[in-house]
Amino acid sequence: MNLSTLLFASSVVALTSVGDWPQYNGAAGDRASSEDLVCKDWSDGAPSVVWRIPTEAGFSSFAVAGERAFTLVGVEGAETLAAFRVEDGVELWASNLSTATYDGGGGAGADGNQGGDGPRSTPSVDGDRVYVFDASLVLHCVDAATGRQVWRRDVRADHKGQELRWQNAASPLVEGDRVLVVGGGSGQSLLAFDKHTGKLAWSTGDELMTHATPIAATIHGRRQVIFYVQSGLVACDPEDGEELWRAEYPYKVSSAASPVVYEDMVYVSAGYGVGAGVFRIQAQDAGFRVETLWQKRNKLINHWSTPVCHDGYLYGMFSFKKYGEGPLCCVSLETGEIQWTTPGFGPGNVIAVGETLVALSDAGDVVLAKLDPKEYAELARAHLVDGKCWSSPSFADGQLYVRSTQEGVRVDLSQAP
Repeated sequence: MNLSTLLFASSVVALTSVGDWPQYNGAAGDRASSEDLVCKDWSDGAPSVVWRIPTEAGFSSFAVAGERAFTLVGVEGAETLAAFRVEDGVELWASNLSTATYDGGGGAGADGNQGGDGPRSTPSVDGDRVYVFDASLVLHCVDAATGRQVWRRDVRADHKGQELRWQNAASPLVEGDRVLVVGGGSGQSLLAFDKHTGKLAWSTGDELMTHATPIAATIHGRRQVIFYVQSGLVACDPEDGEELWRAEYPYKVSSAASPVVYEDMVYVSAGYGVGAGVFRIQAQDAGFRVETLWQKRNKLINHWSTPVCHDGYLYGMFSFKKYGEGPLCCVSLETGEIQWTTPGFGPGNVIAVGETLVALSDAGDVVLAKLDPKEYAELARAHLVDGKCWSSPSFADGQLYVRSTQEGVRVDLSQAP
């Protein structure tokens, strides 16, 4: 390897590291960071906001890798991928990806569902590339340093893609050498592209898409990607698309929360009267067998608020259209029994950092609590952003990133007060 090649390889590695939050559900797909959250005492005031930037329209979250943070914003009708310098929040570049026409998903009624419209998905970062699956089912690959387009694949035009109400909200999943999305037509609804070239690696399935982002997990030693589609859950081998197992599950109107995997259990939840359930995936011969552990119709709803699982307990926002009011709950994954509940969060989002739960309410309040199934133990609370927060927090290198339909912030939680 010559010197220039070595330097290039080193720069690619530097773009994504162990402490990054490179995809919507985090580096490991479990919405958890292995870092310790040091600054938990906010009794003397709100935590240190390092920078505050405008984030025009939309519900995209931050993807953080190395020295850059990426998110999607809506600028004059265009879905725009913006890159910001982690150090000071300075915009490094902005790339207009496509023009999108939304059908009212942002709401403007008197039920608390205000905030406008805009991009729904979150970028995924891998090495020196950023991947975006926009509202119109176009998959973009751009250079992380410049925003220059590397390749582009139009799922509607090239794979008979079928758009759904409120447009796409699912983020692309980077797994190994593949970028995986759902949204193609008959025989090609589940799609995997080579992340380097954009060439189609495989396509399969006659599924109808939802708004849920797929996840990757290892169950019984087998790596798999789990898609939440309108027929239920479908697990495939990420390399060749081989179907490993499927579980039927109801669909109504929209399913937007990702599945959650813990050991051999897979949790799924949706709104509009569907509710939640858990499947146990058992090894059988050379394949898998699926057992239903429990289902609760129209209960334990995670509308788009994917919960996090810690030591067999789910923590998250469980409500449907209770804007500003819906509770934060702890639920036993194995039984579906509620351990505790506390109101006033609405359909926001949660992540876990070490042994601490980080909750972002739909009104912009950030709350720290213990990951404790015995009781709700709040550690800190502060209002950090204005606007509607349907996005998810991100945590990288001791820094918390949150955004709304109006603004985004970086908060330093790496040092004790």
